[in-house]
Amino acid sequence: MVGVLRVLVFVLCASALTSTASAQNWSFDARKVGMGSPTGGENLGSKMIEEERQYRSIVLPFGLIQVIRDMDRMNPSKDEFDLVRTIEYAASPLHYTIGRDSSDSKADDFITDIGNGELSRDLNDYKGFIPVNQPVAEGLSAPTWGKTFRLTEGAGGSFQGLYVGAGPYVSMRTAPVIDEQLINILGTDAPMYIPNAQLTAQDATQGQIAMAIAGGYRGRIALAGIGGGSNRDGLYLAANYNYLHGFRYEDFDFRLRMDTDRFGLLTVNPALPPPLFVSRTTAESGSGMAIDVGLGVVMNNWELGLGASGIGNRIEWTDAEQTVYFHTNLLDGSGDLTEGATVPVGDVRVELPVGYKANIGYDVDRWAAMAEFGHGFQGNSFRGGGELRMGVFELRAGASFSREIWNPAGGLGINLTQGLGLDVAVYSNTANVERERRPALAFSLRFNR
Repeated sequence: MVGVLRVLVFVLCASALTSTASAQNWSFDARKVGMGSPTGGENLGSKMIEEERQYRSIVLPFGLIQVIRDMDRMNPSKDEFDLVRTIEYAASPLHYTIGRDSSDSKADDFITDIGNGELSRDLNDYKGFIPVNQPVAEGLSAPTWGKTFRLTEGAGGSFQGLYVGAGPYVSMRTAPVIDEQLINILGTDAPMYIPNAQLTAQDATQGQIAMAIAGGYRGRIALAGIGGGSNRDGLYLAANYNYLHGFRYEDFDFRLRMDTDRFGLLTVNPALPPPLFVSRTTAESGSGMAIDVGLGVVMNNWELGLGASGIGNRIEWTDAEQTVYFHTNLLDGSGDLTEGATVPVGDVRVELPVGYKANIGYDVDRWAAMAEFGHGFQGNSFRGGGELRMGVFELRAGASFSREIWNPAGGLGINLTQGLGLDVAVYSNTANVERERRPALAFSLRFNR
């Protein structure tokens, strides 16, 4: 049981995690969550501007209360293990999601029964779990931490410098395909039976864990001479060359087939291939590269940015191996997956999409508005919103669009003192297996400069 759950946890957590990459669910700043999380994305120039912003945020991770309270339900060796809850916690651990504690267990029952080979012959027993066909989910988390060594400095804050840094480089991609007939059986209120059918579900999931060692250029050109209005005004230029050292590569091909008899109940057809098949390809060493570039401009009350990340990116994984797992019977309670022989498959090359981001913002004394447009991972994306400042209180609203779905957001800032504020945001969280919108709350402290 533990073995199959480890496989299924990876496959399904990847789907949830990649759908939230770079979104509100992992943000430490509730102010930006309330405005739809317009952050400048992977634009290195905008990140330079971000480092000079007028405040710092510390997240108040009330969502961890839900996680800590349910630790046993996330341990595959415990009887209380809940696969679906584990996926949701992994995808959104920091913020408090309303209704997560009362979520239906039918999804967990269905997935666990597949792993144990204990499926009910009547799929109507699992009504309440409504899987959905989702767009391909993919994402990259590649933050770097380092230092800029200023080689020359000029008037108005101008400088030319060398950047050296490092950080994790983690990517995931998952592409699920679920038979619409299966969705209809589980999603309709009345009992539904489809005789002599083959109901299928597939998922191709790929993940990489590596480290990026970055070296690059940082520069700022003052714009005070052409109408700049603050000490932040300037043209910001940045570029990184990232050497990538890979530690782990995982590639899963998950295929499920459920055969029905003439009454529409599940049956076993020994003349067909195994109804549950998982192919796993792994590697433990790789190397590669990626180039990131960015441009940012601050002039008077305007902020603009353009950037591209992952130019020419690739990792060559060496000595990859493949292992297959399968179930020949999903109904007899035969237990864990049968493991086949591990065979070498040689080297594997992985390339990721180039991510493009453009952002624009306008900030005056009483209000601010920001927007970010992206293309690359998961197609086109948008995040944007605004803020109205009314002394002690600041009102915020925004929205994000990614993977063909809109999610609204709103927030409130309370300026407790001149240097300290409390930010609260509510947003629509779709980090769950069924992709339902659930309200989530984000909290952070704001320390003003």
